[in-house]
Amino acid sequence: MNEQLKTALFEQCEQSINERLTTIQKTISELQNALQSETKSTAGDKHETGRAMVQLEREKAGQQLAQIQKQFQVLNKIKQSKTSKIIGLGAVILTSKSNYFIAISTGALTVGSKTFYAISPQTPIARLLIGKTVGDMVEFRTERFEILDVW
Repeated sequence: MNEQLKTALFEQCEQSINERLTTIQKTISELQNALQSETKSTAGDKHETGRAMVQLEREKAGQQLAQIQKQFQVLNKIKQSKTSKIIGLGAVILTSKSNYFIAISTGALTVGSKTFYAISPQTPIARLLIGKTVGDMVEFRTERFEILDVW
């Protein structure tokens, strides 16, 4: 059951990244087409300003693409069949407050009737959880909760 749950969470994270990748690739393609189809007009400065704006958007999209590729690298480090009682990358954590999957930040994921928050190891809550085990108490902001299970 635990391995199936972890696999389902992993697959939802992977799907989320793939959807974002498809969107950003489409954006980059559209921006590239816009740059190539721009023709020199009599407006001169307006034309150059338009090209500069498209170029800035293209650079921004390139940065987003690089971020997505880093997230794929993080996911590739996760061993779906590996379980550990010490919280680290790839851990599924049940607490008295919320449930977490330390992988990439994609928000709330639902498997069966349970909700898990997929979080990056760099998030403040993940930093508090990493290295902890079952039974440890964690205080985050004004909340105090207990780690009930880890795998």
